[in-house]
Amino acid sequence: MIDYRVLKSRRTKNLRITVKQTGECVVSAPRWVTENTIKQFVESKLDWVLKVLKNFKDKGFLPYKTQTKKQKRAEYLRLKEEARVLVTAKLEFFNQYYNFKYNKVAIRAQSTRWGSCSGKANLNFNFKVALLSESLLDYIVVHELCHLKEFNHSKDFWSLVAETIPDFKERVGELNRQTLA
Repeated sequence: MIDYRVLKSRRTKNLRITVKQTGECVVSAPRWVTENTIKQFVESKLDWVLKVLKNFKDKGFLPYKTQTKKQKRAEYLRLKEEARVLVTAKLEFFNQYYNFKYNKVAIRAQSTRWGSCSGKANLNFNFKVALLSESLLDYIVVHELCHLKEFNHSKDFWSLVAETIPDFKERVGELNRQTLA
C-alpha cells in the first residue's frame, strides 16, 4: 500500500487520485465517501500510481523535500529553453493552417496550467511541456492557438481544435492523467 492524503469537499463529485512529481499521492473525494471506500479505490489504482511514480523517477524528478531551490531553478532554466524551442516550432507548424495573429509567447512556471491565452493574444506555456509526448504538446499548442479565435470552450472552439487534432478527446484524457506539481 502507498501513503496518500485525502481531501474531502462538498464540491467534489467523484473519487480522483493525483500523483505529484514530489511522490505525494492525493485523493480527492466527496464528503459522503467512507474511508474504507477510499482505501479500496486507492488499492484499485495502485498499478497506475506505481507506473506514474516510476515515470517521474525516470525523468529525474526528485522528491520535493530533497530538491533545493537551486535545483528547482536549474530544472526550470534547463526545461524553459527546451520548451521554448519545441513550442515555437509547433506554433509555426500549426499556424500555417490556422493563420492566427498572436503577440508574445512566454514560457512560465505555472502551477496549475499547461498553457493559457490572454485577451491581448499572448500565449503562455508551462515549461514542463518539454517533458510531454509530442502528441500532447501538439494538443496544448493547438488548444491555445484556437483560443485566439474562440476565447471560450464552446462547440465552435472544439470544432476548430478538431480540424488539426481530430482525436483531441483522447489527448485531453491522457493530459488529465499528467500532473504539474
